[in-house]
Amino acid sequence: MANKFREIPKQAEPEEERLTAEEIEAKVEKPSKPRKKGVLAKGLSSVFSGTFLSNEKNLKHLPFILFLACLAILYIANGYYADDKIREVNKITNELKELRSEYISTKSELMFASKQSEVAKSAEKLGLKEPLVPPIKIEVDSAQLYTEKLKK
Repeated sequence: MANKFREIPKQAEPEEERLTAEEIEAKVEKPSKPRKKGVLAKGLSSVFSGTFLSNEKNLKHLPFILFLACLAILYIANGYYADDKIREVNKITNELKELRSEYISTKSELMFASKQSEVAKSAEKLGLKEPLVPPIKIEVDSAQLYTEKLKK
C-alpha cells in the first residue's frame, strides 16, 4: 500500500507556459462592464428611496405589508412584556426568600422564648413565682350538676 502523504516531486513547467509579470497584469486587467443590480438590491433601494409607493403593483400589497409591520410591533411589545414579567417574578422570588428566612428566625426566637425556663425567668421579673405544688384535678359528676341546675 502506497503512502498517501509522501511528497511527490513537482515537474518543471515548460518555459512557454511561464508568463512574465506584465503579461499577467495584461490578462487580469480586462475592461470592466457595469454590473447589473440584483433583484434584492433593486427592491431595497426602491423601499429606502420611497419609489415603490408610486408603483400600482406594490400598492395592492400595501395592506399585507402593514399587517406584517403590525405583527412585528406586537412581537417586539410581547418581548418587552415578557422581560418585565421575568424581572417581576425574580423580584418577588427574592422577596419570598427574605420573608421565609425572617419567618424561620422569628419562629426560632419564639420557640426559645416559650420554653418553660424562659417563661419562668420573665414571670419572675413581674413578681410571679412558679408553684412548687402540682395542680389538683377536680372531678365533678355531670349528672349531679345537671340535677342541681334544674332545682334552681
